[in-house]
Amino acid sequence: MSARMPEPAKQKWYVQLRETYTFTKASNPAIGLKMAGLFLGVFAAFLAVGKLLDLFIVFAIFGLGTALLTTTFVFGKIAEKAAYASINGQLGAAASVLNTLRGGWFTTPAVGVDKNQNLVHRVVGRPGIILVGEGSRPGALLAEQRKAHQRIVPGITIHEIIVGDGATTLNDLNKAVRKFKKTLRPAEVTELRRRVDAMPKNILPIPKGPMPQGRKIPRR
Repeated sequence: MSARMPEPAKQKWYVQLRETYTFTKASNPAIGLKMAGLFLGVFAAFLAVGKLLDLFIVFAIFGLGTALLTTTFVFGKIAEKAAYASINGQLGAAASVLNTLRGGWFTTPAVGVDKNQNLVHRVVGRPGIILVGEGSRPGALLAEQRKAHQRIVPGITIHEIIVGDGATTLNDLNKAVRKFKKTLRPAEVTELRRRVDAMPKNILPIPKGPMPQGRKIPRR
């Protein structure tokens, strides 16, 4: 029997935090000062209220935790925007964002590709099928993929989203996916996945150039 390859070690949380901070600082040099100012501002506000109410120790403890949570949340949002900005306009950027969806969402990148480097990605979830188009003019490719999916899974709701200028932005993409009304039970989602996964694969190759990588978008 062949020896089982060891699984790659998970990156420590503090290493991830350091890398995220370094990456974010490259596009937002004042991020450190902003986060320090936010932390101290929230903490000072709680200290002031605690002193007025003669509950200094209680408010100091509560304020420390609140300041830390607030700073962490805001930093995460800023880092997320920096990550989106770093891949905006790159081929396959929408797929990179969709792959961060959690909780019963299943993404298949590039189910549709054309010679003009338009792409269509598929997301399967409780709302049914969401086809996400990106590129210069993905409309025709979206229509083609809608017809192909309707033949395989008639009666299933198929939604469409276009990512790009004047349409849904990368920042709002996952939010747009989650807004669709849930119409399927979890068991029905499993069956839907099985059927669409059996669909013929693309004839055209995926356009040259790797999907955006190297900068992990924070999962939500």
